[in-house]
Amino acid sequence: MAVLAYSLGKREINQHFTIKNAKLISLVAVLLLLVFHTASRYYGGLDSCEWLLSRGRYLGDNVWQPYGCMMHKYKSNEAKTCLAEKRVAFIGDSRIRQLFYSFIKIIDPERREDGNKVRKNNQVFPGFFQLSCETSGNISFHNGFGFLMISLKNILSNESSAKPDVIILGAATWSIKLHSGSSETLHQYKVNLTAIAVPLEKLADHGEVYWVLQDPVNEEVLSENRRMITNQQLELYNEAAADALNSSKRNGRSRIKLLAASRQAALETITQSDDGLHLPESTRNVGAMVLMNSVCNKLLRPIDGSCCQTLPPPNFLQKLSACFFLGSAIVFLVLHVLGNNRHRRPVPPDVESLEEKKPASAAVPLGPKAPFQALCRMGIIMAYFYLCDRADVFMKEQKFYTHSTFFIPLIYIFVLGVFYSENSKETKLLNREQTDEWKGWMQLVILIYHISGASAFIPVYMHVRVLVAAYLFQTGYGHFSFFWLKGDFGLYRVCQVLFRLNFLVLVLCVVMDRPYQFYYFVPLVTFWFVIIYATLAVWPQILQKKANSIGIWHLGVLAKLLGLLLFICFFAYSQGLFESIFSVWPLSKLFELNGSIHEWWFRWKLDRFAVIHGMLFAFIYLVLQKRQVLSEGKGDALFSTKISNVLLFLSVISFITYSIWASSCKTKTECNEMHPYISVVQILAFILIRNIPGYARSIYSSFFAWFGKISLELFICQYHIWLAADTKGILVLIPGNPSLNILVSTFIFVCVAHEISLITNDLAQVVIPKDSVALLKRLGATGVFSLVVLLLARDSQPTPGA
Repeated sequence: MAVLAYSLGKREINQHFTIKNAKLISLVAVLLLLVFHTASRYYGGLDSCEWLLSRGRYLGDNVWQPYGCMMHKYKSNEAKTCLAEKRVAFIGDSRIRQLFYSFIKIIDPERREDGNKVRKNNQVFPGFFQLSCETSGNISFHNGFGFLMISLKNILSNESSAKPDVIILGAATWSIKLHSGSSETLHQYKVNLTAIAVPLEKLADHGEVYWVLQDPVNEEVLSENRRMITNQQLELYNEAAADALNSSKRNGRSRIKLLAASRQAALETITQSDDGLHLPESTRNVGAMVLMNSVCNKLLRPIDGSCCQTLPPPNFLQKLSACFFLGSAIVFLVLHVLGNNRHRRPVPPDVESLEEKKPASAAVPLGPKAPFQALCRMGIIMAYFYLCDRADVFMKEQKFYTHSTFFIPLIYIFVLGVFYSENSKETKLLNREQTDEWKGWMQLVILIYHISGASAFIPVYMHVRVLVAAYLFQTGYGHFSFFWLKGDFGLYRVCQVLFRLNFLVLVLCVVMDRPYQFYYFVPLVTFWFVIIYATLAVWPQILQKKANSIGIWHLGVLAKLLGLLLFICFFAYSQGLFESIFSVWPLSKLFELNGSIHEWWFRWKLDRFAVIHGMLFAFIYLVLQKRQVLSEGKGDALFSTKISNVLLFLSVISFITYSIWASSCKTKTECNEMHPYISVVQILAFILIRNIPGYARSIYSSFFAWFGKISLELFICQYHIWLAADTKGILVLIPGNPSLNILVSTFIFVCVAHEISLITNDLAQVVIPKDSVALLKRLGATGVFSLVVLLLARDSQPTPGA
């Protein structure tokens, strides 16, 4: 009964929840979310600067997350660059002085909290501190502990010096303390604030003015002479400040910015205060970093600091791509009106191994409307990409790693993978269903790894590095198997593979204004495909039929693999030569990131042996299979019982040993040095555990296999429509509910990736013709077009890197 219910449950789900219905739901969801976010921005009147200054929450203990945008963590050199030409003045009481110290510590982490008292005419001006140098600008603190009027008048009346570019001020606790929280003092506070509102507005015309709302106190631990400073009193003073400073609004908005984020952060941490009045250092740092982001983000434009950033206008290539997709849509509509409806949607092959599936029936040629329909769909999807990660429509939040955010989703997908287990159609080692399953669960693990920020945890980082190596291992295995068995080295085959690997990335490079190397995995697998092809296609071409007839040719294959190994080792120990080759134009346009080839060198070197390991494994396996050494029947163990048990035992031991080693690594650099040499052990261990038992080869997870067929699209699409800010943050479609947001954005993201895989397949049938003459003409035209694009981009400014 349980088995019957299980089967009926899966059938019911598959019947009603098809991918077509899912895509329709995702399209409706995107349109509704677009309307919601646009209306919220238009009618709500809030921008990311106001979110940064007013709202947020703690991620964990000390990481502050502003509402709807990402806050960059500024380093000393960045802060110095931003403030080099700015004068910053802090005015207020001891709380503002603490904020001042936290602010200058961003610039100078070694700064002590004693300040430098400034003398004039041999008189010491109490409460005035100053940090001044060529690289950090001029940052000063003015003590206004009676009230701010005197300090502010001194700044405004001092015509001999330049007015501050940024003013941060606030006070209330001294007024409450000195006058025991009397109502007359509160009234005078309102009067004084109203009086200074106008001059502050004038200062805001040429700079930035921030009023710091009063943080709460811990009333239980306040000293006797501070007992009158209650949270109720502070709320009254905050309301008075907000009313007075917002009374002189222009165009519905005050030029004086209210800093409330630090107050909101203090609500959760004030209990950690030593005296009940002054905030703990971590909370003061939140306020200082919020100010730094508000002042500097618009100038330095950090990728992971989306708060307060102004978006650049689309460049020439982005406008040109928009016109191209719009023109394709117009042509499609015209053809549709004319009634040309012949079109089919073939099942896409695996874009990584490129093992072609034989169609069930004769393929109907694509009609003239099909490519324009595909381009029209692609244009709509690219518009969504642009809105998600280049337009100020949807929100973004930063990543924060915890063990639960990584491991709990892993449990979920494991349960789903087991639920959708099926009987495999064939039981050969690494059969098609099994490799799809392998790529699928690896891709899901990598996605969870990226969105949870798990790279901060070295053991997880090292295990995911093995998964990336396994993808490259499969690249070597799949392409070697195809060339060895089929012997198809034709230009058509090569172009099909290169198109399917690179189409989406090349479109994104234009639409999202990113360099090719930014999507590092595609350049990596493209490079290795070319190397595999060159290795096997160069004379003498050795195929399985040829080697079976004359056994000595097996040594020829091994000689080719040895030559490839020497090639890899030579470049691995010749970084200068490697970088000089790939720094030559136009190769540099493909492999440089931020004007440097170093990222490409790092990525190439990290998994440099994975592909040749896959090729060698494919060769040994296919030779053993041909000689009938392996038992690949249904239910049969791959080897004899004794050998199978030994290999399984060694595989399990290698898994445990690797995990212990990965957990003992102190730094990523140390681990990465060993990774190229030991990752293959883990990969082989998994293959043996998965394939030696006959029952394990007889089943597979259709859930994982489905994701495996679109694994490349999933990997690329995550950069902009699941993650955000070029993978540095998380896209927020549903604000205020992180769990629901992940569910909705993931659903849309998967539907988009699947649709792009179909579009790529449709266009591949048209762009890559089987006729050799037509193909050469199109390659020539593509080469000329690419050269023109590279020349247009040659003198352009480099785009900020990821």
